[in-house]
Amino acid sequence: MRRTGTTRRGVFTATGAVALGAVLAGCGDGPGREKGSGRSGAATAAEQASATRAEKKIRKAAARTCLELLGGYEHVIRAHPATAAGLSPLRAAVRAHAKALAPAGGQALAFSRSRATDAEAAVRELAAAERRAADSHLAALMEAPPELARLLASIAAAGAAHAYLLTELAKETSS
Repeated sequence: MRRTGTTRRGVFTATGAVALGAVLAGCGDGPGREKGSGRSGAATAAEQASATRAEKKIRKAAARTCLELLGGYEHVIRAHPATAAGLSPLRAAVRAHAKALAPAGGQALAFSRSRATDAEAAVRELAAAERRAADSHLAALMEAPPELARLLASIAAAGAAHAYLLTELAKETSS
């Protein structure tokens, strides 16, 4: 197997560093959480309600991203059945991510259509979609509360690993 500029170890190291940074950034308490700060109960309740709405919005957007990605996996597997063995474990992980993020009530699966006609190109498109999804989850970290930030960091790290694995699978598919 020939060596590329990116190694598996490098990908996992970078992914771990990003996830660790995200976790550490989300661990601290925000301003105004000190005891005896003189805040009224109504102001705190309003802040909590606002934070809950913001968390639901972030969760819904992240779940939608996962569901779109899951739809992409479904489409590629249907269009190119030979890829099913390689894609099924990754599809199952994306399904678990969507389930973990989905707000109560869930959402419908959104199928994205691949423009690729061959399996290699379809898997490459899926790898690009995984990268975009991982970037989207990382971007959401800044606004997410700590628990959700940890979940998003884990999902983004998994997405980066999936993108790498899909890139390698595309190379194997072309052979």
